[in-house]
This record gives sequence, structure tokens and C-alpha cells, in this order.
Amino acid sequence: MTTKQSRWLCLSSGLTLLLGAAAGVSFARPAAPLPATGAADNGSTFRCDRATSTGALVIETRLAGVPAILRIPAHVSRAPIVLWHGFGPPADERSLMDALPMDDVPAIKVYLGLPLFGARAPSGGNQELGRRQTEDFAMLLFKPAVEDAAEELPHVVTELQRRGCMLPGQRIGLFGYSAGGSSALIALIQGKVPVRAVVLVNASTGLNASVQALERLKKQTYHWTAASRELAARTDAVRHAADIARGNPPPALLIVQGASDAVLTPKPAIELHNALQPYYRAQGSASRLKLVLIQGMAHGWTDDKQAADKVRRLTRDWFDSE
Repeated sequence: MTTKQSRWLCLSSGLTLLLGAAAGVSFARPAAPLPATGAADNGSTFRCDRATSTGALVIETRLAGVPAILRIPAHVSRAPIVLWHGFGPPADERSLMDALPMDDVPAIKVYLGLPLFGARAPSGGNQELGRRQTEDFAMLLFKPAVEDAAEELPHVVTELQRRGCMLPGQRIGLFGYSAGGSSALIALIQGKVPVRAVVLVNASTGLNASVQALERLKKQTYHWTAASRELAARTDAVRHAADIARGNPPPALLIVQGASDAVLTPKPAIELHNALQPYYRAQGSASRLKLVLIQGMAHGWTDDKQAADKVRRLTRDWFDSE
């Protein structure tokens, strides 16, 4: 294991904390203040259709109670792209925006904060999150932070419509890194929001994949319950490939996976791609599904400039072409 990977897996508290995508990292610090170009919003008054700016306009707000940052380019011609961060760098909505601004894509970018992180961190901070992971990773961490983020998406979309950020019926874009990638897959399984295009980066394919990585990294067996098995079944993207591929056409789905990811190996990403292929081919949409393995890229893609540049380029081009 490299020094960089070791830093990801260890905390000063001595706890090994795992991502919702099963990665071990320090949990997110509170979000940093917005830059001078940004503006704070009281959570209810800002409207996208009244925004004017010669460059990217950055607004910090809440959408249906969910902490969010809106990044609005000078020209908007497409439905918004909703982006979820992970449990580790980029570990909050501001950090993800800094890493992936995509100002050349003519869509409003909506960076959402995951439950239990940033402004919604529980009392006790890292210690409480470590307790949740140790006591019951599935029900106390994966469920409230990952699955519940997907449950919030329809309410966020309704609020975006109310604020003039999109039209009813428009198909949004989704981006998810690590834990946020699992949230994006769960949202596709649920099918409550129309989605046109998706980019996943080093994403867990559900609770089963996360627990397998947890067990491998901690060398301990997770104790399943009836509730956690049910959660695993409903969040298993491979098992629900037909649901993910629904629609005519199905969502354009780009799976980006680090070939050197020691936390989530490429195996789950490859299995998901293989499970989805027959459904996309049957609909004549094979070109709307793509798997890219980036050689040398570890789980923390922002730590490597070359990998980060490649992720930015792939993400931008995928959303720009859809």
C-alpha cells in the first residue's frame, strides 16, 4: 500500500473509517466559505431564471432542506446536473465544485451535501461517525448517508423547478463519486426522477460491494441482519440492472474506474457494465453505456493531477454530448 493510500485509511483517532463506497478516509470537515464570487442565500428567495452574470454565478443555498451549491454558467441551455461528493476528498459540496466546475457545459451544476456530512454532520463529528460504522455500517451509515441522499433527490428536483432552474419533465444529469456514486445508482434504481446522463467515478455498486470492501480492509466480518440484507438487495445495482437501463432511450451512463483503486477494485465496475450491456444493446443504445478504466488512478482521483484532468475531461465531454 502506498503512503498516500495509508493516509486515506488512517485517522488520528485510530479508527479505520470507510467510505459509503467502502473507502477508508478522514470524514469531511465543515464546508469552507464560498469565494468572493459566490453569494449566500436564505434558502428560499433565489431564482435561477432571474440570475444574471457575465461568468459563473455561485450560490450557496438549501434545496428542500438539502445543503447545496448552485453554479450557474452565463449561458444555460440544458437541464441541471446534480452532483454528489463522497465520504473522502472531495468530501463536501464545495470541494467537489472546486474539483469539477464544468463551466463550459451549458447546464446549472447542483452540488449537494450528503446527509451526516458538512452542515448536517452529527453531534460528535468523526467520533460519532466512527461509532456508527463500528456498530452497524449498513443501517447507521450507509442507509442514512447514501440511500437517504437518493431519497432526497425528487424533492430537490421539485425545488429546482419551483425556483426556475429547470422545466417540469426535463431529464437531469447525475454525477456521483464514491459514496455519491452509490447514491446516483440508487436514484436510477428508484426511477423517481427522469435522468438523461450519468457519470460515476470509483463508485460502489451498492451495500454488498461496500461491505465486501469493509471486510477486506478491516479484516472483520460484518454481522448481517434482516434489515441490512433487505437494504443490500434494494441497493444492488447489478441485481437491478434492468431498472437502471429503463427508459427510451436509457440514461447515457459513463462508468469511470481507477485501475489502481485499492479500496474499490475495478471488479464491481466491470460487473455492473457487463450486467447493463444486454439491456442497452436490446434497446439499440449500446453507445450510451461506457466503461473507462484509468490506469494508475487510485480511489482519491483528486490527489493525482493527471487522473483528475482525465476525470474532468471525460465528465465534461460526456455531459456536453448528451
